[in-house]
Amino acid sequence: MEKIDCTCFNLRRAARTAGRYYDAALGPVGLRNTQFSALAVLTQMGPTPVSRLAEVMAMERTTLTRNLKPLERDGLVEQSVGEDRRQRIVKLTRSGRAMYAKALALWQTANDSAGEALGQTRTKRMLADLKVATAKLS
Repeated sequence: MEKIDCTCFNLRRAARTAGRYYDAALGPVGLRNTQFSALAVLTQMGPTPVSRLAEVMAMERTTLTRNLKPLERDGLVEQSVGEDRRQRIVKLTRSGRAMYAKALALWQTANDSAGEALGQTRTKRMLADLKVATAKLS
């Protein structure tokens, strides 16, 4: 393949590759990496407005809403009306916390394996670089 020096192309290509890698690892519990990420963020943040969750995950609100539907259908998250009737609050259910705990072990194994494949120094540098890229391009 011809070398493509486009930052966007290469970031998206790497993200799709990593997404498939983590999707395969999370397959046994029936979660996709984006769903796992939502459960992880909600575990850390607690009940959160959908708009804030979308902001933290750097997703369009409508995309996040589509990603939350299967989690809500499966009883892993639930939404309620916030103080402002237009605001939707999303939170983990008891089943969601249990699913996150089960999925976390699979994610940790995949994450450790990815770190080993890339090397710890490269992984740390890459994560730092991605944080900078996210901040600078936001």
